[in-house]
Amino acid sequence: MSIAKVFSAQPGAIEAKLVSVETDTSVGIFNFTIVGLAGKDVDEAKDRVPAAIKNALKELDIKSPKAENRRIVTSLSPASIKKEGSQFDLPIAISYLVAVGEIEVEKTFLKESLFIGELSLSGEVLPISGALSVALLAKQKKIKNIFLPEENKLEAALVPDLNIYPVNNLQQLVKFFLELDEDGTENIQKQNYIENVNSNIPLSNGEGQGERVSNAFSFVIGQELAKRALLIAAAGGHNIALFGPPGTGKTMLAKAFRDILPPLTREEMLEVTGIHSYAGILQNTIVTEPPFRSPHHTASNISILGGGANLRPGEITLAHRGVLFLDEFPEFERETIEALRQPLEDGEVTVTRAKGSVKYPAQIMLVAALNPCPCGYRGSKVKECICKPTDLERYKRKISGPIIDRIDLWVEVSHIAHEEFKKKSPAHPTGVSTPLSKGVPKT
Repeated sequence: MSIAKVFSAQPGAIEAKLVSVETDTSVGIFNFTIVGLAGKDVDEAKDRVPAAIKNALKELDIKSPKAENRRIVTSLSPASIKKEGSQFDLPIAISYLVAVGEIEVEKTFLKESLFIGELSLSGEVLPISGALSVALLAKQKKIKNIFLPEENKLEAALVPDLNIYPVNNLQQLVKFFLELDEDGTENIQKQNYIENVNSNIPLSNGEGQGERVSNAFSFVIGQELAKRALLIAAAGGHNIALFGPPGTGKTMLAKAFRDILPPLTREEMLEVTGIHSYAGILQNTIVTEPPFRSPHHTASNISILGGGANLRPGEITLAHRGVLFLDEFPEFERETIEALRQPLEDGEVTVTRAKGSVKYPAQIMLVAALNPCPCGYRGSKVKECICKPTDLERYKRKISGPIIDRIDLWVEVSHIAHEEFKKKSPAHPTGVSTPLSKGVPKT
């Protein structure tokens, strides 16, 4: 028995951190200890890993650590980094099997390899969040081989010059090391993915809600002023607010706004896909077009800006390089609206909690939609406004001057006459007779 060391990683929204997994074993009453600032979900590996070894490797006559009466100490270093997530199950299992001599692997190969994945009790290797950041880390640290769940292989394949070893279950990986299958049918086949997004990776619109609607913007009839303003916002990366009575198409225009945004560059694809992967909203796809996030107005401050117990990215970071659409803008909590000041100014959001501080990117275009008054019909020719002066004043105070100053374009969206719907909408609206003025609708 000896000490075995393998490499793993702590995924991150921006970058992952390299973590070495060392295991020492001795004979005695079974005891499994994990040290190195391990979180609750990491500490639960003490139960998952022995069960996975017992159930997945019994055909190979490899017994569970409990049956062998072993005392196990696993160290995750550096200890200064908080270890969170279940992705350390696979490296812990491999380091244990190497330490007790059940599998023999050259130290050179282990130094050039990185293991990551969650284990089920039956030994299946389950997908993880943040695989892309882990692959980028491996490339940065000049690690040649990466063993990860089958479901994450396409994501990791975005990083060139890596040997991707997709793993379905623990038995498959052990057989790979033991070379028990002479014909190689059960072996994990080495896959040298080439840097070719279009041929290897399914494409996504960044929402996970179906394909992007083509030419949706040109299908909008009327609202030439609003469409022209949106074109200007898309060209210059400006924040824009659409205000007007209900039923004038503010939400439709905002959603069609995606259609005129340019696709992401490859570097931006990697950046945005890494963020979405870490957040756990990526499903075997990569983000090739600007993301469009539309949280409900009841969303909390933490869900918009990020934070929480594990310092997760919020909606403003998930919209990085894309659009954050806030419908019913004044109905959001005032604290949430005011918290947008710094991200809109700096293009990043700093989340500080007792456990630490982290900066997330937030280079977004804010599209806000709002009514001119609480009832929505102030200035409308369709219906009379019933709001009291005190209600109007309270409604105006929901949006402060600094937030108004950070929104570049304020555009009124009025009702369209029925005759307009008989006309054919131009593919590219041109000309604006009325100059766009900055400010909130006057009451």
